[in-house]
Amino acid sequence: MTRLARMLMSALPVAGGLSALAGIANNGFAPSLEPDPARDDAIRAMLPLVPELGWTVRALRQAAGPDADLLFPGGPAEMVETHSAIADAAMAASAELIEETRLSRRVRALLLARLDQAEPDREAVRRGLSLLSLPGNRPAAARSLLRTVDTVWQAAGDTATGFSWYSKRALLAGVYSATLLYWLRRGGGPDTEAFLDRRLAEVAGIGSLGRRLRPAG
Repeated sequence: MTRLARMLMSALPVAGGLSALAGIANNGFAPSLEPDPARDDAIRAMLPLVPELGWTVRALRQAAGPDADLLFPGGPAEMVETHSAIADAAMAASAELIEETRLSRRVRALLLARLDQAEPDREAVRRGLSLLSLPGNRPAAARSLLRTVDTVWQAAGDTATGFSWYSKRALLAGVYSATLLYWLRRGGGPDTEAFLDRRLAEVAGIGSLGRRLRPAG
């Protein structure tokens, strides 16, 4: 298990874990990462090179031009974070295609949509997680995870406030992190869906959040 995986899995099983990661990320909840067409295009252009060259300045310059690294003053970790934000936006856009109205089922569908959309770039995701596992990249890892789970709840139509707002994101961060690691090993398909359902079922007994998350039988 990677350092990032250990960090996430140890920090997120309880509601307080999200607050801890939020402090790591930005002394508060992770800020939105505004879309930038030039940055987004550069990331999309370099994706085919990442499996061989990694999330490196070399890959970025080769794909998007000799000055493309100027778009990412935070270096490779910022590239990975931008890629995650692009994936979050694509996942959110898919919400309008989900016919299910129940919140728990919309959350489930959105998580599966994010993984399905990432399937062509699974090796790039793997390399990105390895990069974010480095100690100096911990804030970027936290921000990326927090943005993803926040985007899921918002796109699903959740309107929670207060403690429930935080606890939902903390628990979903644990569910998503575990499922993402499983998906990296096994890919998509029925096995991954079943794994996700088991993780959702595991949190189903934790108060009112559990009742909202419990998968339909």
